[in-house]
Amino acid sequence: MSVSKPLPHDTAHLHVTGEARYVDDIPTPTGTLHLAFGLSDTARGTITAMSVEEAKSAPGVIAVLTAADLPFANDVSPSNHDEPLLADGTIHYLGQPLFLVIATSHLAARKAARLGKVTVESQTPILTIDQAMAANSRFEEGPRIYTKGNVDTALTSAAHTLSGQLDVGGQEHFYLEGQCALALPGEDGDMTIHSSTQHPTEIQHKVAEAIGLPMHAVRVETRRMGGGFGGKESQGNALAVACAIAARTTGQPCKMRYDRDDDMTITGKRHDFRMDYTVGFTAEGRLTAVDFTHYVRCGWAMDLSLPVADRAMLHADNAYHLTDVRITSHRLKTNTQSATAFRGFGGPQGIVGIERVMDHIATHLGLDPLAVRVANFYRDSAAQGQVQTTPYDQPVEDCIIGALTNRLIDSSEYTARRKAVAQWNAGNAVLKRGIALTPVKFGISFTLTHLNQAGALVHVYQDGSIHLNHGGTEMGQGLFQKVAQVAASEFGVPVAQIKITATDTAKVPNTSATAASSGTDLNGMAVRAACQTIRQRMSEHLSAIYDIPQTDIGFADGQVTLGDTTLSFAQAAQATYEARISLSATGFYKTPDIQWDRIKGTGRPFFYFAYGAAITEVVIDTLTGENRILRTDILHDAGQSLNPALDIGQIEGGYVQGAGWLTTEELVWDDKGALKTHAPATYKIPACSDRPDIFNVALWDEPNPARTIYRSKAVGEPPLMLGISAWSALADAVQSCGPTYADLQTPATAEAILAAVTRAGQSDE
Repeated sequence: MSVSKPLPHDTAHLHVTGEARYVDDIPTPTGTLHLAFGLSDTARGTITAMSVEEAKSAPGVIAVLTAADLPFANDVSPSNHDEPLLADGTIHYLGQPLFLVIATSHLAARKAARLGKVTVESQTPILTIDQAMAANSRFEEGPRIYTKGNVDTALTSAAHTLSGQLDVGGQEHFYLEGQCALALPGEDGDMTIHSSTQHPTEIQHKVAEAIGLPMHAVRVETRRMGGGFGGKESQGNALAVACAIAARTTGQPCKMRYDRDDDMTITGKRHDFRMDYTVGFTAEGRLTAVDFTHYVRCGWAMDLSLPVADRAMLHADNAYHLTDVRITSHRLKTNTQSATAFRGFGGPQGIVGIERVMDHIATHLGLDPLAVRVANFYRDSAAQGQVQTTPYDQPVEDCIIGALTNRLIDSSEYTARRKAVAQWNAGNAVLKRGIALTPVKFGISFTLTHLNQAGALVHVYQDGSIHLNHGGTEMGQGLFQKVAQVAASEFGVPVAQIKITATDTAKVPNTSATAASSGTDLNGMAVRAACQTIRQRMSEHLSAIYDIPQTDIGFADGQVTLGDTTLSFAQAAQATYEARISLSATGFYKTPDIQWDRIKGTGRPFFYFAYGAAITEVVIDTLTGENRILRTDILHDAGQSLNPALDIGQIEGGYVQGAGWLTTEELVWDDKGALKTHAPATYKIPACSDRPDIFNVALWDEPNPARTIYRSKAVGEPPLMLGISAWSALADAVQSCGPTYADLQTPATAEAILAAVTRAGQSDE
């Protein structure tokens, strides 16, 4: 079996040598043109006049297009048809594309894009949550509300109650490779698009719509992305559509890539939230009632905000059984970038809310926060009598959080270390330490049920080499290697015998985005189905030739055993080919057992849950707010891991990205709607030196109870929530500075920590 082996990334050698080819590296034909958008410098208003004559006459410029010049649809929205490629007279945010420059070079296009003259009748922009609520600016008529039990009655009868508010910041994707697209016009109006996208089929759909042709006239290819994190699920639409329209207009290949400043100014971020909560609980910290209100700043267009906000509600329980709960969600429309998909897709925001509640209760009761958490865990499946259900009525039948947490507590020596932290803090006035364990229970599936499907195409050639293609996209996470391991295992051949080619809408149609942590689950199963079809055909033929039952035929170690006879896989393939039997097959998979009513907030939206826990220890300087992560211990549930090396890499990276979101990564807009943190100089992602000095990561060693590919579990998004433990540990360190609840907000920058230290030292009296 090739699965469960810690094999390197399939193109790691290309990454480290610089040979890996991204969209911007593709050799372009002579005469390729380059594009740039002219951007709005106003956040809200009406365009009263726009002159692009100076831009048209700039050196190297071939043409300048406005909304009036677009031949068909002026829309790049993934959902609501409310996102024009070029402003149609109304300006919705500062940085919105107004016109499109087509020039002979990238630099010429960028220079000319600064020369448009736009007159705007400005209006006061709606920028904040408070302003949106006051103006009733939202994407649904009222709030979405999910309930279980009777919250009001439970709060009234609660032994203790607390209320609080938490601001949860957004996050810039900061993929290493920026947004990029290349359009190659073909005969009869056909168009080939190379796009750095997580969703080739959506690019195909939007391009076809924009140039007025059926989807079969548009082919989209994606070999790899230099990172995506959700930021290339819908944000690449504008570049691909612009390139296609320009290629159609000029008859020449057209290419577009954003410079980093433009990328950060134009594209959407993780949704920022404000959360209000009121909780009831016992003297032991057991929750008896929870009332959450989520205020979600969605930006100017709907994008994917509704399912993001839904998923935040669906993860408001995290790993805790809530008997009486109400979650209210306001989806607010503002004159800022349209917030979009980001790793975790709303789940992290929902989880951080309940983790704040746990810390607040522990501080109020004077308990170890871990004790409060453990008191509220869902019961492990092995210990369950009556099955517990989530706030949306899904039974939690696969829970392992108790056993997993206990093992991590033992392996990390949490109890002794917590005592050591307390001793340190008692003897040090300036440097304070904190330690925290936070769990993760993350649901795996698209909440839009029809997206839970995948297709694959597999060819076995007569020399025994194998070509496979599927609908998933590779963004550095190792999806292609995992799926190749699946194919190698099914045919019993070395992974080196498998070739996965670029994701291509001409090979596998109607693909779902590589998102929701479901890339391997869906595409691995589709590839397995195709491989099994071919293997069955080979077995049937060889069974007849060698007169043995098919059950006696084995595929392993590059060979096919036929009783006393052994053939190489290549010989078996050659024999099957010469018998005129097809060695090509498609495979298809749809996730079973899921159904979801998002309006009622009930059903089974997730096929299974992935679990994990992290313990983080930190130190803060109480005079400056500076801080360091000293040590992190993680135990994460990847089921029967397909590739432990890749999974551990995803866990490490997810943790650091999650910790960065909650500590250093701060998005700042001014009162005119201008994003001030629009470059690496002003936006602080974690550097290599910000990782924990001691970083221990281990995998939970039990297979997935659900019928997934080789009983593995998704590992793309769940580890990001492990980074919450860093923020919780910082809150623990701050709380050692005084008796008053410190109320550490996010992101916990040095300034925020210093402010919280001051609050903690103040008297309640």
